[in-house]
Amino acid sequence: MSNNKLLTKPYTQTRFRTNEKSLKESHIRTLLKTLSWRIIATATTVTIAYIIFGNISSALKVGGIEFFAKMLIYYCHERAWQIRPRGRVRNWLRRKNA
Repeated sequence: MSNNKLLTKPYTQTRFRTNEKSLKESHIRTLLKTLSWRIIATATTVTIAYIIFGNISSALKVGGIEFFAKMLIYYCHERAWQIRPRGRVRNWLRRKNA
């Protein structure tokens, strides 16, 4: 088959079909994503708090509280999205807009 035929071959869904279970994230992956994001977000919060308060101690207190509270909230949010079957929200939006 020439390269031109490969480029023009129509897309077939069976070629890209995967088991829905394989698309779900593991708890450990969600935890690692949660932790990496919290480090970035908390550094931003501490910086903003320092600019506002002008006091590193206050900025670190705000950052410490925010780190643990939002990590728990984010983890719960990610797991809630894993409960919903993939495509369900998209299908609901299509029906609503149709």
